[in-house]
Amino acid sequence: MKRRGVAAATLVAGLTLACTRADTPASDTVARIGERELSYSDFESYLELNSLDGEVGLPSAVLTGLFDQFVLEELLLEVARAEGMGEGDRRRVVERLVARRVAQTVDESAVAAYYREHPKQFELPERIDLRQILVNDRATAEAALARLRAGESFAAVAADAEGEDSRGGWIQEGLTSDSLPPAFAETIFALESGEISEIVEADYGFFLFEVSERHAAQELSLVQATPRIRATLEREAADRALGDLVEEATGRYNVAVFEQNLPFDYLGTYRSKV
Repeated sequence: MKRRGVAAATLVAGLTLACTRADTPASDTVARIGERELSYSDFESYLELNSLDGEVGLPSAVLTGLFDQFVLEELLLEVARAEGMGEGDRRRVVERLVARRVAQTVDESAVAAYYREHPKQFELPERIDLRQILVNDRATAEAALARLRAGESFAAVAADAEGEDSRGGWIQEGLTSDSLPPAFAETIFALESGEISEIVEADYGFFLFEVSERHAAQELSLVQATPRIRATLEREAADRALGDLVEEATGRYNVAVFEQNLPFDYLGTYRSKV
């Protein structure tokens, strides 16, 4: 079977469902994994653990997604218990289970190969570091601009113009033209380092911009790109391991959901399967 990396939230869709027991479940039983039964109170505890409340306003579609994720995690916990590692925080148990399935750590040759094969990912466009002042009226903006042109610091003028909420002409670093609103990008990227813009009017106020520094386009070296590449490859390896683990788990345990015992309109993977 061809392997493919998938996120945990979407793996549920690939589960093979089966129910080999014909007996009627208890009224509070909402799922069965192998011989272990799960009650609705177990699901409620899962929601509380994730700072959610299934009884307060969550629509059926949202509860369905949460319930399927709950069943998936319980399935993986069943594997962890069978392997003697099912105690402790459920997410960390699953993470340890996945880590056990990862064949090996990412080595330098894999990092170098990824760098060679994906050169576009490591090309950085021109970037700027930007300060800004935002005020409510043009008169205040004009007064601030006059002070800036007279040589006062951007931070001092910003603090006076914006009042107590000012961050002193706070800096946003590493902005590209694509990361700015289109209405501002051309004006801002036309500024040289240290240059202050004219007043720029927007629907929500009046801006003054200063480009504090410009950074030329560059290509990251292999050394610079290595942390990002390593994180990407480790995430992909974990996704593959998780996919293999779910396939293994569903082959080991029968999974059934008893939607008639759920107090919401269940719309998920296990619908009408039992």
